[in-house]
Amino acid sequence: MKNTERVRNTLNFKKVDDRLPMMEWAGWWDKTLERFRQEGVSRDIGADELREHLGLDMFRQFWISPKTQEYRYMTAEEKRIVDMTSYEKVKKYLYGKDAITIRREKIESLVKPHDDGDCVVWLTLEGFFWFPRTLLGIEEHLYAFYDEPELMHKMNNDLADYNIFLIEEFCKILKPEFMTFAEDMSYNLGPMLSEEQFDEFLLPYYKKVIPVLKKYDIIPMVDTDGQLEPMIPWLKRAGIEGALPLERQAGVDVSNLRKNHPDFKIIGAYDKMIMKNGEQAMRQEFERILPVMKMGGYIPSVDHQTPPDVSLENYRIYISLLKEYCEKAVKG
Repeated sequence: MKNTERVRNTLNFKKVDDRLPMMEWAGWWDKTLERFRQEGVSRDIGADELREHLGLDMFRQFWISPKTQEYRYMTAEEKRIVDMTSYEKVKKYLYGKDAITIRREKIESLVKPHDDGDCVVWLTLEGFFWFPRTLLGIEEHLYAFYDEPELMHKMNNDLADYNIFLIEEFCKILKPEFMTFAEDMSYNLGPMLSEEQFDEFLLPYYKKVIPVLKKYDIIPMVDTDGQLEPMIPWLKRAGIEGALPLERQAGVDVSNLRKNHPDFKIIGAYDKMIMKNGEQAMRQEFERILPVMKMGGYIPSVDHQTPPDVSLENYRIYISLLKEYCEKAVKG
């Protein structure tokens, strides 16, 4: 079975003939990558190509930010947004119309492997909690829900329009298998905002963008670290069909999640913290998640980036076990 078909079938709870997808959804930490190179991985192998070199399937992610290069060169004071007036001044350095153009060569280089079914492509766009926070600052963003509601709506409406533009332009070249809204709107005890705030400030803009994704048969997902289980019903109402990374350290229980949300698509959930402990510990972790792997709608992967305390030897053991259990999951 081809890689793209395997991913689509898995996430859509359809039959997979050989095994589940094998992916490392997030790029490695710089220190993890450096350790791998010191322990034998050639420095001539790029971070993307390293996935295939280590035995993983071919995946490529495109994260496209609304921030232009000009914005990135601005001083902190020039970027400072406190109200609608200051946002309008900064806005001319956001939402660049050349975002796809400057990536066109790289996207086009993947058209053939994607069309051949070998390369899974996923698109990441900044979401309606994430993006205002990056413009305003963490504390200022949380106050803005109360102090600057018009500004929050204006930012998110502009972002929704821009994300639609990016999706339409990207899909003129190729159509990704899935898309993640970068949000990080939960922490170890739960969501960082209330359901009422979600419904007022995020929900309308998800509902504006997601129909465009569905038009192109792109699976809409959200990337939010921490404990996301309480907010899954909110996400589903918005049209979000799945989430990653399901961090074990935040108390996410993938079995409980699947029991309560049998139709929710998930990626991640493998406890990265045990990978340093060797084969037996890693095998026990696969045994923990195997029942959910068998249910479909789930691509097992580390529940965030592989930490630098994982040796190259242990990572190779992890890959070997991942293959073993991805095959077990489809054999009953």
